[in-house]
Amino acid sequence: MASERKTYTIVLADDHVLIRHGIKNIINQTPEFQVVGEAGNGKELLEELEKNVPDMLILDIMMPKLSGIEAVSLVKRKYPRIKILMLTMHKTMGYFYSAMSAGADGYLMKGDSGEELLVAIKKIQEGKTYLSPLLADDFTDDVLTAHRNQQDSPFKGLTGREQEILRLVVAGFTSKAMAEKLRLSSRTVDHHRARLLQKLNMKNTVDLVNFAVRNGFVPFEEF
Repeated sequence: MASERKTYTIVLADDHVLIRHGIKNIINQTPEFQVVGEAGNGKELLEELEKNVPDMLILDIMMPKLSGIEAVSLVKRKYPRIKILMLTMHKTMGYFYSAMSAGADGYLMKGDSGEELLVAIKKIQEGKTYLSPLLADDFTDDVLTAHRNQQDSPFKGLTGREQEILRLVVAGFTSKAMAEKLRLSSRTVDHHRARLLQKLNMKNTVDLVNFAVRNGFVPFEEF
């Protein structure tokens, strides 16, 4: 007797309930896929994963309480086998580069169809990297590979906070402005900046910004 095919389990994380329900309905129409958990923000997601580790996480890039980018880094460190499909409305390169450098396995646009969602899940399930066709013309295979390959990304060793500080540095924020925005002390911000210079082997802020931009680490649009 042939053994039953294992169900591919998925957890959804998006702060919009209707979006989660819509995605869940599409996924659950395919017998081999099953949504086994949901979260409305980053903290709920981490709590959900403590009790339920799925095969895949579909994650909104803009999450309250813990950003999607920070969540990717945390999840990949603690649960490296979980595949992560980012879901977003943002087509800017900054979001894409940050998500893939953090460890995401795919990037799906909210404007994509339900059929495309299933294509994305199946492709990632097979161990491949997925990119929305809405972005395909903007990114070459070489760029995608470089940002998914751990050895090729110079930003892999950065913590979520260090990546956040780096984006603000590239965007031109002063240490005082960063401290106010992130609700940290200026001393803590300066410590993170010093660690960035050390980790990336840069001499000063100008070198750091040039290096980040050349390697695709672009600040988020709203910064």
